[in-house]
Amino acid sequence: MGLLRTAIFRRYWLAQTVSLVGDEVTFLALPVFAALTLGATPAQMGYLTAAALLPHLLFSLVAGHLVGRYRHKRRVMIAADLGRAVLLAVIPVLWWAEVLTIQQLWLIAAGTGTCAVLFDVAHSSVFASIVDRPDYVRAHTLVNGSRAAAGVAGPSAGGLLVQVLTAPVALLADVVSYLASAFLMARTPVTATDVGTHDAHDDRHDCDDRAPVGMGAGLRLVFASPVLRPQLLATTTLNLFNYVFGALFVLYATTELGLSPGTLGLALGIGATGGLAGALITGPCVRRFGIGPTFAAGMLLFPGPLLLVPLTELASGPLRVVMIAGAEFLSSVGVMLVDIPGGAISTAAAPASMLSLVQGMRRTVNYGIRPIGAVLGGWLGTLAGLQPAIWVGAAGGLTGFVWVLCSPLARMRDLPEPPDLPPSRERAGGPPAGPGTGWSDDVQPATRLSGTQTAPDWRFAVPASPAVRPLVIAIDGPSGSGTHG
Repeated sequence: MGLLRTAIFRRYWLAQTVSLVGDEVTFLALPVFAALTLGATPAQMGYLTAAALLPHLLFSLVAGHLVGRYRHKRRVMIAADLGRAVLLAVIPVLWWAEVLTIQQLWLIAAGTGTCAVLFDVAHSSVFASIVDRPDYVRAHTLVNGSRAAAGVAGPSAGGLLVQVLTAPVALLADVVSYLASAFLMARTPVTATDVGTHDAHDDRHDCDDRAPVGMGAGLRLVFASPVLRPQLLATTTLNLFNYVFGALFVLYATTELGLSPGTLGLALGIGATGGLAGALITGPCVRRFGIGPTFAAGMLLFPGPLLLVPLTELASGPLRVVMIAGAEFLSSVGVMLVDIPGGAISTAAAPASMLSLVQGMRRTVNYGIRPIGAVLGGWLGTLAGLQPAIWVGAAGGLTGFVWVLCSPLARMRDLPEPPDLPPSRERAGGPPAGPGTGWSDDVQPATRLSGTQTAPDWRFAVPASPAVRPLVIAIDGPSGSGTHG
C-alpha cells in the first residue's frame, strides 16, 4: 500500500485505527451498562442514544460554518479527541463514587456527541488535504480496513471486559484510545494553508476568507447535486429506521433473548468478519458494475439481514447466537458496499474549499434524524413491545433504496466531479452575488456525472467494515469521514 509508506497518512491512519478499537468497546459497554447496571427502560435507552446524537442535529451546521472558516482544522480534531477522553473518564469516577445516574449518562453522551460533531466536520477537510483525489477510494478502504479489524476484535473484547471488569472499567479503553488518537494527530503535520483553501493564505489570519459565505451554501450545494442529494436522502431514511432498531437492540438481546454480555460480544465479533468479506468484494463489484450500482446494492443488503433479529425468538439456545452473528455478518457485507463507494463519492462531489461546510450540512440532516429514530424506537418499544419495534426498524430501513433507484446515482460508474465555484463578488469588494451566498445568480451548482477524470484503480480495495456496529446502532452514513462514530 503506497499510502502507508507516506508518513503523514500513516500517522493519520494509525490515529483512526487506535481510536476505532476503543470505540468498538464503548459501542457495547455503554448500552450494556445502562441496561444491566442502571436498569434503563426502553424509553431511557432511546433517550441515551438520542442524547449522543442530538448535538449533530443542533450544532452540525453551525460547526461546519465555523470550522470551515478556521484554518487550523487539525487542532479542532485534537481538542475534540481530548474532550471525549475526559468525558468518558468521568463515568467510572461517578460509578465508583456511587452517584452515577441515567440522567448523568445522558449529559455525558451529549458532551461526547458535541465533540464528535467538531471532530467530524474538520475531518473531511484534513482528509482531502493529505490524500490526493485519485487515492480517495484507497484511503477510505484503508481506514475502513482498520474499522473491520476493530469490528472483529472490539465487540468480543468489549463483552469480555464488561463481564470480567464491569462496563465502567471497559470504557477506560476508549479513553486511552482517544488520548492516543490526539497524540498521533498532533504529530501529523497538516499545514493550515492546505486545508479547505485553494491558494496561500497569510498565517496571521485564523479564518479562511475564501470559503463560500453563509451556512446555507452547503445546503444549496448538496440539494442542487444529482448525486449528493439522493445519497443524503437515502442514508437519512436508512438511519431513521436503523436507530429505531439500534436504540433497542442491546436491551432486546440481553433481556428478551437472554444473551449475556460476553455471548453477545462474541456473536457480534464473529459477525463483524462480514466487513472483511464485504471489502474484498467491493473492488470487484465497482469494477464490474460501477460505483453507483455498488452503492445501491449496499442500500438493500445492509438493512435486509436485520430482519433475522426479531425472528431469533423462534429459535433457542446456540441457534440464537448463530442467527445474531449471521445478521451481523450479512449486514457488515452490505454496509461495506455503502460505506466505501459512498465515502469516496461524497468527498469527490464537493469542492475542497466547501468540504467542512458541506459535511456540517449533511451531518445536520443525516445525523439529525438519528435522535428522532432513537426516541421513536424507545416510544415504540414502550407502547408496542421490543419485538414489534425491532420489526419496524429492520423493515423500514429497506425504503432508503428508493431514493437511489430514482436518481442518476444508481447508474453512475465513476467518481463525480465537483461543481465549478465562481469567485464571490462580495469578497472582491462588491455586493453579494446572490441573497447571502457566494454563488452568482446565473450559476446553478450541479455535480457533473462524467468528465475527463481518470477512473480510480479499484484493485487496492482492502478489508473494511461498517462505520459503526450494524446491530448496536446504525451506519454512520457514507460521509467518508471514517471517524469515531
